[in-house]
Formats: sequence, structure tokens, C-alpha cells
Amino acid sequence: MATQSKKTTSSQPRAQNGSPEQQGVALWKQLDAAAKCLQSVREGQSATAVLEQVERSLRPGVQALLFQSLRQLGRAQALRKELAPRNPPPRVDNLLCTALALAWQEEAAPYPPFTLVSQAVEAAKRNSAMRGQAGFVNACLRRFLRERDALVAATDKDPVAQWNHPLWWIRAVQKDYPDHWQQILAANNAHAPMTLRINALRSTVDEYLSQLEAKGLAGTRVGGHGIELQQAAPVLQLPGFDVGDVSVQDAAAQLAAPLITAGLDQNQPLQVLDACAAPGGKTAHLLELAGPQQNWQVTALEMDGERARRIGETLERLQLKAQVLVTDAGLVDEWWPKANGKAQFDAILLDAPCSAAGIVRRHPDVRWLRRESDLPQLAKLQERLLAALWPLLKPGGKLLYCTCSIFHVEGQSQVKAFLSRNTDAALLTSPGHLMPGHPAGDDKLRENAIGDHDGFYYALLQKLAA
Repeated sequence: MATQSKKTTSSQPRAQNGSPEQQGVALWKQLDAAAKCLQSVREGQSATAVLEQVERSLRPGVQALLFQSLRQLGRAQALRKELAPRNPPPRVDNLLCTALALAWQEEAAPYPPFTLVSQAVEAAKRNSAMRGQAGFVNACLRRFLRERDALVAATDKDPVAQWNHPLWWIRAVQKDYPDHWQQILAANNAHAPMTLRINALRSTVDEYLSQLEAKGLAGTRVGGHGIELQQAAPVLQLPGFDVGDVSVQDAAAQLAAPLITAGLDQNQPLQVLDACAAPGGKTAHLLELAGPQQNWQVTALEMDGERARRIGETLERLQLKAQVLVTDAGLVDEWWPKANGKAQFDAILLDAPCSAAGIVRRHPDVRWLRRESDLPQLAKLQERLLAALWPLLKPGGKLLYCTCSIFHVEGQSQVKAFLSRNTDAALLTSPGHLMPGHPAGDDKLRENAIGDHDGFYYALLQKLAA
């Protein structure tokens, strides 16, 4: 790690959520790495993948800077165009966008804007690929400091700058939610809370709240088995995490297992399928609700081998067991005989691949990686999976279809089309579309009972007896 020189700043970040707090790590170095990551995301790579390539000592601070830059990228791009109408080289462009995203809103900036500017210029000087453009970077950012209010006002008319989402995404949300689209887009730019799921086989919410209090941590009960922490904490600081007392899972995602298992008899050897199961949070929750008898045979499917391995790791930490198969859930003939000899399932959870439009608070790169053309392709995949799995369900059994998306094409429109094709299917009382944050609406599940949660869609379908 480079020694901090007098030329770099020793200023510490302002105390606020998401700010990098790394004493002894030069800010210019973090900005340089964050800009490089931003360039990779804008070129089509996921933030998770690019952050794995960052030096471990830099990673926490770089992730905080990158995530804030992604949440404000629309504004940053518009400001950069005001300052430099002609596109600079990509490396320079992304350094400018990183600095502008972090500095344009002074009250939300992780460091004072003048510090961010001076350290961005330092990053340009220190990087051989940008050294020749350091004067240009300095001129642009110094002008930004002088004319910030006027430049921000000039970009206010740009909806991408105002809402920090691609234009097609903004229009899709406006179409699906004409009364709440502004609230949804604003919620997407906020930080998501850290929510825990208590392992019902090992503890209760009240008991775990007491354990948290003893550790100096505070939380609020949400849902049946959840606790929303007042402040995020490293998982290894959570009491009993290493032995399976608790997991990290969003409050909306915690609805899946209770919805599909309601009414199932813990004493019966039932067949339960979790299709598209990685990383295993919902699989584990199903097993926790199966009770101490563990009579249910739970089969988890995942087509990606590495992601399937993560299911196994999740179950091992929680001291739970399920049958995990690496396979495409839609290729029924390839896995069903191995799973249970082609016996029909009592319950099926289909957490289908989707746009992830409901979890952009946690994954702010998603909005910039997705394309409008992805939605119809994903809808076709969801339709294929529903059609493939429905015949595997027993008469009287239930299938829970869910996606971490707010778009109707992946939710209510998908289920409406499914019901029109399958006269033996009935839609039971379901949450429907859940909006990110503290949402509005008359559905009881959208009220504060599950706290501040991600966007999700749920439809509980029952197969009618012949």
C-alpha cells in the first residue's frame, strides 16, 4: 500500500452511511480504482465482478465510492457533457463522472467537494494513462466548483439526470405506476437496510433482539422472523452467525417461504421444490419452517455450478440438508427422475430469473446494465419455466411464482397470461407487486409490517383438482 505523501489529503470522510472510512489509504488511489470500476460497469461488467479484482485493502472504500457514483451516474453524465461536450478518452471520462457523481450534491458528498476535486486531479496525475489529460481534468472540475449551481440547474431538465435511471426504465415505471413512479425511482437511489432472518429452529426474534442488545446493536422486528438493523454490521459481528442462528435476507424476500409452506403438515413426508434456488436463502428458510422433524424432502435446482456451490455453503452454515441439483429447471426430463423418481410435488417455489429491477438499491449497477430488450426475453424465459413446472405439481398443491422485479411484464402480466392458458390454476391471495422502500398502497403486506424492503412480485397459484 502506498505511503500517503503531503501532496495527498489526510482528510477523513464525513460520517454517513456508505462513506469509505479507511485511514491511511490515499483518497486519490480510491478514486482512481473506483473510476476504473465504473468504466468496466459502463462497458457491461457487473459491479460484483469488477470489485473482486480490486486490491483487498482498497475494496471497502472503493465499493462505497463506486456505489454512490452508480446511484448518481445520470446526473454525473449530464454534468460532464455540460463541462466537456466532446467525449474525452474513456478513462478520463469515468474519472470525471466519478468525481462529479460524488461532489455535485454537497450534503450527500462523502468528502468535501474541493477535496474530491483535488484528489481526482491527483489521480489523473498519478495514472500514466491520464497524466497528459490532468490539466483538462483540473479545468473541468475547477469550473464545476465555481459554477456548480448553474451547471446543476442546466441539467435539471434532463430526466436521466434528475432520476438517475436510463430513460427507457423511467418510462416503463411511469407506464406501470402512473401514481407512484416518482416515489419508486427515488427509493431506488436510497441505501437499503440490513435485514436479518432468525433461524426458527434455533432461536426466536425476541431472544435474538436481546442478544443484539448485549452486543450494542439495535434492531426492529419485521415480518414473522425478521429484524431490521438500525445500522449495518459485519456478519461476523452478529451473534451466532457462524453457527446458523441468523441469516441476512431482505424483508420482502422473507415472505416467500411462509407463503408457500402455509398449510403444509410438518409431520408428513412432503415433496417441496425450490427452482432457481441460488444462493440458497429461500431454500434454507423452507427447511427452517419444516420444523425439527425435517420430514419434507426439499430439492433445490440451480443451473450454474458455482452458484449451486453457494447453496451448499449456505445450508452447511445453517446445519440444514437439501438435495441440490445442478441443472436447468426448465429441462424437466433431465432432472425430475433423479430428484424423486418423477413424483409430483406438494409445493413449488419458482423464484424466476428476472431483470432484478426491485433490488437496484443493493445493486445500483443493474439499472445501467439492463437493456429494454432484456424484458421480453426474460418474460419468455419466465413463461417457459412456469409451463415446464406446472405439470409437476400435485392437484391441490401450490406454486409460488416470484421475481425481484417491479415491472408488470415480469409480474402481474406474466401471471395473467398464465391463468388464461391454464384453466386448472387459481390465483390465491397474494402480495402482488411490492415496491422498494416504505411503499404506499392499500395492500396490507405493503404496510410497515415488513419494514423497509426491496421491490418484489408474488403470485400464489393453486392447482385445482380434476
